[in-house]
Amino acid sequence: MRKLFRLLRNLIIWFFILSISGVILFKFVPVYFTPLMGIRLVQQISNNEKPKLHHKWVSIESISNNMKRAVIASEDQRFFDHNGFDKVEIKKAIKENKSRKKARGASTISQQTAKNVFLWPKSSWLRKALETYFTVLIEFFWSKERILEVYLNSMETGNGIYGAESVAKINFSSTAAELTSKQSALIAATLPNPLVYSSQNPSSYMRKRQSQILRQMNNIVLPK
Repeated sequence: MRKLFRLLRNLIIWFFILSISGVILFKFVPVYFTPLMGIRLVQQISNNEKPKLHHKWVSIESISNNMKRAVIASEDQRFFDHNGFDKVEIKKAIKENKSRKKARGASTISQQTAKNVFLWPKSSWLRKALETYFTVLIEFFWSKERILEVYLNSMETGNGIYGAESVAKINFSSTAAELTSKQSALIAATLPNPLVYSSQNPSSYMRKRQSQILRQMNNIVLPK
């Protein structure tokens, strides 16, 4: 029992050391590869598909303000005001889920960034607990600008496509810096399920969602 206790204690200590070190490292170093990218590659290979991975890291200065405002409007309108968890949206989700067949989430950009960079996509109580832990860490060690930068570079934006720069190039023959408000709103509209929704070939639902996001973008003010 003592050996088992020591082993468990050492594993917990090393988990904290490695997780905190990783968060501090990614405060300064670009995130070129995430667990989600690896999982998608394995899924593609297991489905006898040609592996696809399009990802190019760019700095926050090289991403259009339209794209920044679009994802905030679509995903987390109180991003600059909360500490990683939007209590207002959590309360709304709890209330609405009492009468909804399909539960709606209240994940913030910070939580999604923690999941994208350090964890796996399939939801579970373990992943949620770890997501909460990593969200607290990145909110403590990173600035809001850094969280947004990592999110915009790691978000899944299509089949094998990750980040603003790659989706701009592949779907719009453009760059992240040149994305228009309409293009940005279309990309943001795909984020709930980028393997189903396409910003390149948008459905009528996508066009409707694009219009909603464009209206909401007018209320988003980026810090100077």
